[in-house]
Amino acid sequence: PGETLWSISKMYNVDLDSLAKANSIADTRVIEKGQILTIPMAAKASARPTSFRPASAASFAWPVRGPVVSRFGDNTDTTVNKGIDIRADQGRDVVAAKAGRVVYCDSYLKGFGQTIIVDHMDGYQTVYSYNSDILVEVGDMVRQNEVIAKVGQSGRAQEPMLHFEIRCNGEPQNPI
Repeated sequence: PGETLWSISKMYNVDLDSLAKANSIADTRVIEKGQILTIPMAAKASARPTSFRPASAASFAWPVRGPVVSRFGDNTDTTVNKGIDIRADQGRDVVAAKAGRVVYCDSYLKGFGQTIIVDHMDGYQTVYSYNSDILVEVGDMVRQNEVIAKVGQSGRAQEPMLHFEIRCNGEPQNPI
């Protein structure tokens, strides 16, 4: 889920047209979930996946519209902010920044309130906290820009906002 023929061609270092031709795909924008693809041999001895990472933050959508009120690395309370806080109206839609699988939905993370974690299955995870309502469940597959929660004031939030993090292999990344 979430893969494209283009991303698969880059992952295996294979020309997009060659990949489409090898699989009799007329429209390179359309592949089906669960579709089995044949990877044609590249110029190398074997077609092994290379480490593919999004070229830029452009592959992540902005999760909610509003001003950033606390930046990555800012001191908040007694900790350093490992994400950003975005002020937004109570109940505003929060969307998935990228397609993936929901791996956590709960309020057990101290100070974060209602939290969702989405695993994008490429080494990246996104975290969405301080929500008022969670609209997904663990195991759900979500599409980029799909509504997954509503902005709230749970956890240590002093006003309605979204706490948003991007992690790569567990390490916090600056979402900006």
